[in-house]
Amino acid sequence: MKLGILGTGMIVKDVMRTYHEFDVDETYILGTKQTQEETENLVKEYQLTGTYYDYEEMLKSDIDTIYCALPNHLHYSFSKKALKAGKHVIIEKPITSHPKELEELIRLADEKKLMIFEAMNIHYLPSFLSLKEDIQKVGNIKIVSFNHSQYSSRYNAFKEGNILPAFDYHKSGGALMDLNVYNISALIGLFGAPLNNQYHANIDKSIDTSGIMTLDYGSFKAIAIAAKDCKAPVMNTIQGDQACIVINTPLSQMISYTIHYNDGIIETKNFEDVHRLSYEFKEFIRMIKEKDYQKQQAMLKLSLEISRVMKKGRDQQGIVFDND
Repeated sequence: MKLGILGTGMIVKDVMRTYHEFDVDETYILGTKQTQEETENLVKEYQLTGTYYDYEEMLKSDIDTIYCALPNHLHYSFSKKALKAGKHVIIEKPITSHPKELEELIRLADEKKLMIFEAMNIHYLPSFLSLKEDIQKVGNIKIVSFNHSQYSSRYNAFKEGNILPAFDYHKSGGALMDLNVYNISALIGLFGAPLNNQYHANIDKSIDTSGIMTLDYGSFKAIAIAAKDCKAPVMNTIQGDQACIVINTPLSQMISYTIHYNDGIIETKNFEDVHRLSYEFKEFIRMIKEKDYQKQQAMLKLSLEISRVMKKGRDQQGIVFDND
C-alpha cells in the first residue's frame, strides 16, 4: 500500500502511534501552509516518505489509498475526488455528513472497482466481536443503554462565542456526529437498524451540545446518550431477563466487560490492551490486498444504516448542516 493521509489532527497523531505495525510501503501527508511545521514534524518523527501541500498533486501520484482525516464536512468532497482519481478511501467517522453523500460515494466506488471504509474502530475490536457472541447469554434483551459523555475542552470557547469545528453546524459538528456516532454504530452493529428512532437534543447556537437517541427494536428498547457540555462516569449496559452485560469504558476503547447473571455469578472477559486503531487499519489493508469486496460491502451497508439513523435524528431536532 502507498498511503496518502489528509490532515494532521489528533486522530492522525493517534494513528501514528500504531503505524509501525501496518504493512504500508510509502506514506505521505497532505498539509496546508498553516500546518506546514506540524506536517514536517510528523514526517520526521515517524519516518514517513514525504509531504504534499496540493491535493491535486497528491492525487496525480501513484498513491493507491487515501485516508481522509479532515473535518466532517470535507469527507465527501475530498473522498469523491480520490475515488475519481482511482484511489481507495479510508474515511474517518462519521463517514459522511449525509446518507445521500455516502450513497453517491458507494456508486462511484462500485463503478471504478474501488473500496471505501469508515474508520469506526468498534466493529474490528476483538472485544466487540466477542460481545456479539456473548449477547445470547443475557437471554431476552429488554433494555440497552450506552453513554459517551465527556466535557469538551472546546465548550468554554463555544459558550463565549468562539465556534470551533466540533460545535460548528457549518462543519457538521455536534454531539451526535462526534460522540453519539460511537453508541449508534455499536447498537446497529449488534442489533441491526431499529424499527424507529427519536432524537432529543440540547440545542445551542443551532447545534446539539448533548442529546439522547432512543431506538425501538420492538421486543426491546435502546438508548444512546452523548454529551460535550457535561460529563458522566462511563456505564454501558445490555440488560436481559437472564443477565446483564456491563462495559465500564467507552465502546471504542473496550478491552473488557462483565456478565452479571441473575443467580449472582459474574463472568469477566478481558482482552489484550492493543492500540484501539490497530485492528481496523490492519483489516482495511487486508481487504484491499485480498480484494475482499464482500466484507467491504457488508461494512458499507452498516455505515449507511448508521448515517440514515443519524440524519433522521437531526431532522427531528432541526439540525441543518451546509452539506444538507
